[in-house]
Amino acid sequence: MADEIRGMNRRQALKGGLSLGAMAAAAFGAGSTLAWGKRRDSRPNMIVIMGDDIGYSDLGVCGGDVDTPNLDALAGRSVSFTNFYNMSRCCPSRASLLTGRYPHRVNMTGNGTSLALETPTVAEQLRAGGYATSMIGKWHLTAAEPLTPPAEHMKWLNHQGHFDRDFGDKRTYPAARGFDYHWGIIWGVADYYDPFSLVENFTPVRDVPKDFYLTDAISDHAVAQVDKLAKGDKPFMMYLAYTAAHWPLMAPENVIQKYLPRFEDGWDAMRKRRYERQVKLGLVDPRTNPLPPLDDDYAANARTAWDALTPEHRSAQVRKMATHAAMIDVMDQGIGRVIQKLKDTGAYDNTVVMFLVDNGASPEIMTRPGYDRQSQTRDGREVGYGEYPDGIGTELNETGIGAHWASAANTPFHWWKAESYQGGTHTPFFISWPAGMKGRGGKTVDQGTHIIDVTPTLLDLAGIAPSQKGSPMDGKSFAGALTGRKLPAPRPFFFEHYGARAVIDGQWKLVSLAPRGKAHNYRNWALFDLASDRTETQDLAGQHPEIVDRLAREWLGWAASVGLKLRAEPGAAGGSAPDAEESFSD
Repeated sequence: MADEIRGMNRRQALKGGLSLGAMAAAAFGAGSTLAWGKRRDSRPNMIVIMGDDIGYSDLGVCGGDVDTPNLDALAGRSVSFTNFYNMSRCCPSRASLLTGRYPHRVNMTGNGTSLALETPTVAEQLRAGGYATSMIGKWHLTAAEPLTPPAEHMKWLNHQGHFDRDFGDKRTYPAARGFDYHWGIIWGVADYYDPFSLVENFTPVRDVPKDFYLTDAISDHAVAQVDKLAKGDKPFMMYLAYTAAHWPLMAPENVIQKYLPRFEDGWDAMRKRRYERQVKLGLVDPRTNPLPPLDDDYAANARTAWDALTPEHRSAQVRKMATHAAMIDVMDQGIGRVIQKLKDTGAYDNTVVMFLVDNGASPEIMTRPGYDRQSQTRDGREVGYGEYPDGIGTELNETGIGAHWASAANTPFHWWKAESYQGGTHTPFFISWPAGMKGRGGKTVDQGTHIIDVTPTLLDLAGIAPSQKGSPMDGKSFAGALTGRKLPAPRPFFFEHYGARAVIDGQWKLVSLAPRGKAHNYRNWALFDLASDRTETQDLAGQHPEIVDRLAREWLGWAASVGLKLRAEPGAAGGSAPDAEESFSD
């Protein structure tokens, strides 16, 4: 009889259009004791896992050659979203993730600012609604304010002085923005063996053990938090924000060694291999997803073809990609431990687990220290910069994989992080909830969804109405995808970051690359039909000027609604662009 009543209540909830949080209460009873723990609140736990600068094809489940068995298994039992978009860069994507707003509405038009205090985060709303909240990992939503003179700032970054200085306005720290607990970094870039801006809540972590590796430490703290939270009397939400695989390229040597043979044939061969896997996996239809040319045009990259590299440079490039892969591998191992702890505590079945990435793989090559980049280790050893520094994989380098590998990592898409093309904004996204989506595991959702939709989805799952404080919410809940309920009607999505811009409306995408050189004018629009060309290989702007005009007007209307200061259009008088390393360093 109890099962019949629960089934009836669930059907009534579905018929009445209740939130999934309300459905959980209807299904099990708000005061019931559940199999997944002793707590009496039946709403689901939620863990949001974010990777950093990971290419679309890096994960095994997306055709990659990085060992990610735990994420592959999670994806296999999840609902996967095949047209999920982000805001192309660390800070803006994180701001949208945690507020449900376009970043421009919450003081995050670019990088290096603080998340607006007047707009509540999802953690603040969940905590007010009865959830325990925790964050482990990278925050990057507090303004990074350098010291003056520069020599004193470098002492601070190098762990050689100013030990009592806060890393920003504490009112903007995670522990002040709705998270009961936070362990991780406040800024966006960190030495994986001795990270700058590491805190526990508001207190700086002054030093770390000799065997410390940041990715492992993030996983260890996440496991400990799950163990603690699962024993509590509240449902919990944990935001698990890894720094992997953001530069600098640092990983355990034994893991790097595993990957060296996999990339010896270079980026062109890797790209072809991954594309062929994607076709076999059914992720890519070669008729509508032709492979675009390899992109290599980015500052501080030599643009040398693989076959033209010297043996020494080729060896260094292989080691770069092997380190990038090793960083993801170690992250995946940690995610496996988190999932296992959920199972060990009995919390697994009623826990929603989301995985997403802030943007595509990065072409960035930093050439000098400054802003968020150290010049020395704590004990005074020099850190190398540029495309070919010594010490790749160790704490003695501050380099990234560069343009060729980044383009190949984003297979089958064009361009990379910070651009509004698919390579920057289109990344994997999947959600698992064993108790709430029976029969839906392994399904896909093709309708477009966006990182602004995550906050309203989490609130829907928790049965909490979104707060009306602050700027208006742009996102819509896609929680219905977990149970087969109808999704919100398709709508346009908008993008802008330092002059890179785009709008997607139905099958059409209007997009332009970020400004380059001394002028900071917008660049010319390109038009793509995503229904027949998801990889953006055929610019149709000249054939459909009326569509270009319509979408450009849509984008301008959105820009005005979020308060974006416009740049000059191509060919108009313009000014000077900011320094590339300062505006793009994160």
